[in-house]
Amino acid sequence: MLHLETITPDNWRLGLSVREDQCNYVSNSSGILARAYAYRNDRSQAFVIYDGDIPVGMAMYHDFDEWKAYDFSQFFIDQRYQRKGYGLKAAEMILDRMIADGKYDKVVLCYIDGDNAAKSLYEKLGFHHTGQRDEDEIVMEKRLR
Repeated sequence: MLHLETITPDNWRLGLSVREDQCNYVSNSSGILARAYAYRNDRSQAFVIYDGDIPVGMAMYHDFDEWKAYDFSQFFIDQRYQRKGYGLKAAEMILDRMIADGKYDKVVLCYIDGDNAAKSLYEKLGFHHTGQRDEDEIVMEKRLR
């Protein structure tokens, strides 16, 4: 059963990674941990995604007060477990956590231009393009309520 566990000293060294051709699109596990620490004052939440007791991915979000939104900042499924439905289900679970938290009514994220798999996933989840870009990153948002 798919579930999320907060990253702790006991579960952060899991050897999760994406395919080499995806490395330009997503942070590795160390990058997610660094970002979670950097945004700790913005209530960062970092998770390991598990299927039962098997770690299959990682994710992170934080408050983005400037936009009155959650920033779904980091997300990846390990290369061994891609194309098995984990990404969609895990992202839905993370969005449910944001809804339950209730601080904001929207979530924003960026994907890097050319990452068509991320674009497709986020569109399935109901995200739409805002028309904004930050260099090669394309901004999307979704209303939670």
